[in-house]
Amino acid sequence: MVIFRQLFDPLSSTYTYLLADSATHEAVLIDPVFEHVERDCALVRELGLSLLFTLETHLHADHVTGAAALKGRLGSAIAVGIESGAKGADRTLADGDRVGFGGRTLEVRATPGHTSGCLTYVLDDESRAFTGDCLLIRGCGRTDFQGGNARTLYRSVHGRIFSLPDPCLLYPGHDYRGLTVTSVAEEKRFNPRLGGELSEDDFVGHVENLGLPHPRQMEIAVPANQNCGRHDGQESELASQIQSWGPVYMTFAGVPEIEPHWVEENLAGVLVLDVREASEFTGPLGHIPGAVHIPLGTLAERTGQVPGDQPVVTVCRAGGRSARATAMLDQAGFERVANLAGGMLRWRAQGLIVDGGEG
Repeated sequence: MVIFRQLFDPLSSTYTYLLADSATHEAVLIDPVFEHVERDCALVRELGLSLLFTLETHLHADHVTGAAALKGRLGSAIAVGIESGAKGADRTLADGDRVGFGGRTLEVRATPGHTSGCLTYVLDDESRAFTGDCLLIRGCGRTDFQGGNARTLYRSVHGRIFSLPDPCLLYPGHDYRGLTVTSVAEEKRFNPRLGGELSEDDFVGHVENLGLPHPRQMEIAVPANQNCGRHDGQESELASQIQSWGPVYMTFAGVPEIEPHWVEENLAGVLVLDVREASEFTGPLGHIPGAVHIPLGTLAERTGQVPGDQPVVTVCRAGGRSARATAMLDQAGFERVANLAGGMLRWRAQGLIVDGGEG
């Protein structure tokens, strides 16, 4: 069985795809986006996966890949098409290659035309294929730069994608209308550029007269992606999004969290904000020594009572209410805030220091 997730970047309308073998938890990530590295790391961590590879469908012009940043965080190898022109990859992929993760594989199919180095990845049972910008849902990629060629694209789609079984699901690199998936049968019948009885000449005449502007991020994205996402200032920009005062990480839900053991070891340097009700603060679980107590229901009007000279760690019983408190403090202008992972339940389970309570 394959673990599968489809992720989205609203700025560039890019889809990122995570696939993992459910038995071994080895995974690959197709077309990661730099701005979502923290999100992708959180998902990999929460699902207990080992990310083996990041895979690119082509050298992108509308966003910077997260490949290099993910390699730095998770140790994943970078794989790119041999014709993409990207430098510094750990593996270059050619037509017919296979990328393994656990007991599953992706077949590499060269599908040039949008760019000269486009690849489509086909799951081993041909139930899914990831087409990048070669074939979109009821559309296709442009062919007017980066070695694109309209006739080549037509032949790639008909020869390498439409040759897959009709039920094969197709997942594109982008969609600008909120559509998520299509199939070989659908696109062969309904694609207004490439389907039905449309000939190669029909297709060429259409796409060579699109008159599209260049992507907005092209001048930044292309040079960075030629170096697998390594770009001056990008890593420091990403680092600036991460709390530097402690080992804070983002959950897949977008909540900054920190582990109980670190908090106990650094209690003198943080402010613990307990947002439980008064009966809970003095109840069986007790509370963390020195914690400031402000119930969540009153926090919105009392944020001015929270000192801002130390990082703030929010806590409740299990971490749900305190996660909301982190968002409220962030909105109030607090820059150093994290939620205590697992709340007082985990704190007590790990035998950490506590005032009051039972046992």
